[in-house]
Amino acid sequence: MDTKDLLKKVRKIEIKTRRLSDHIFGGEYHSTFKGRGMTFSEVRQYQYGDDVRNIDWNVTARYSEPYIKVFEEERELTMMLMVDVSGSEMFGTSQQFKNEVVTEIAATLAFSATQNNDKIGLILFSDKVELYIPPKKGRSHVLRIIRELIEFQPESKQTNIAEALKFMQNVMKKKAIVFVLSDFIADDYHQTMKIVSGKHDVTGIRVYDKREEEIPNLGMVQMLDEETGELMLVNTSSKKVRLNYGKFYHEKVDYYKESFNKSGAGSIDCRVDESYVKKLLGYFKRRG
Repeated sequence: MDTKDLLKKVRKIEIKTRRLSDHIFGGEYHSTFKGRGMTFSEVRQYQYGDDVRNIDWNVTARYSEPYIKVFEEERELTMMLMVDVSGSEMFGTSQQFKNEVVTEIAATLAFSATQNNDKIGLILFSDKVELYIPPKKGRSHVLRIIRELIEFQPESKQTNIAEALKFMQNVMKKKAIVFVLSDFIADDYHQTMKIVSGKHDVTGIRVYDKREEEIPNLGMVQMLDEETGELMLVNTSSKKVRLNYGKFYHEKVDYYKESFNKSGAGSIDCRVDESYVKKLLGYFKRRG
């Protein structure tokens, strides 16, 4: 993709997703995700009814009358977008591929965070961390994130969610809002998820295509595994083949839901032919 086409695509996504974040998600995001706690603001003279535990004894001793510490909610947050760029994201039977929907969701979340003056970082992962952009503020930073989501070419096509979560845990020393965007056709990340969600506010966004849920009866079909590159001939007319695939797929989905729910993390399911706007808005409102 040449520079002109890339900039045109970035601009198109910015217009669409910024409008959503401005008119729909800005307020919902603000009310859903709270600050890291209370931070010291100032001292003032003690008034009847104030909590005596907040008395500043040093200032009180200096002025020979009681003063208390005043705290306010610390609103500035850090959002970390963790995006799966493995081979299985390059799939779609409707109007968009999964990775295109993931890009729009990530951009919408990033602009919502920008409205709140929060920092946004990005981790692109396959079976390893492919790219890390440290958290920063501002529109130009969000546009860089969108550019990477559109044009980045990963070295690997396989998936390792646990590896990405470990990396995020190591680089993010303070509590962050973490969105993991993937189809979650993976396993062996439950324990890592449990550790990470104990410190961070984690939400998984599963983006999937309806054709992934089951194989239709189409006779002998040549299929390509996007993650391994293996080309195989599959007899889709075999009921056993279709049942085995359905079992494999739903085991991965159940593992995803169980891992996030038992870890106390949030989860959203977004099918590519459905409105991710409604899914995100519903999730924000439930949490708010």
